[in-house]
Amino acid sequence: MEYQVPQFIEVEDKIFGPLTWKQFIFVGGGVGLAVIIFLYLPFLIAVILAVPVLGLAGALAFYKVNNRSFVDVLGAGFNFYTKDRLYLWRKEDKRQGAAPVVQAPPAAPVAREKLGLSSGKLHDLALSLDIQDRDQNASE
Repeated sequence: MEYQVPQFIEVEDKIFGPLTWKQFIFVGGGVGLAVIIFLYLPFLIAVILAVPVLGLAGALAFYKVNNRSFVDVLGAGFNFYTKDRLYLWRKEDKRQGAAPVVQAPPAAPVAREKLGLSSGKLHDLALSLDIQDRDQNASE
């Protein structure tokens, strides 16, 4: 039984002509806010306020930064400036002639003799495993 696997699942559907749902909402909201500004404010002030509103609406709808939507970039920037950050540093001793910090040497690995394995025994064990492996491959 064959099943069709959906492809291009990252691409949003075009709902309103060439616009996706998100793009339509951003453009519609920007144009709606610009119309409200033009209705209630004098023309010169309305133009000064409506141009940035329309620019932001266009950027939210169409502009991408490194293949990420402008909405995601604004959200990441907002979170960066509002969230707490943890700064870590290591204090350096700046006095002249100060003795450098000496770190303890790492713990020595457990010696093979302590485990009861000498290099001769280890070699014999490896050799016996190689011989058994060859015998098993030959019998198959």
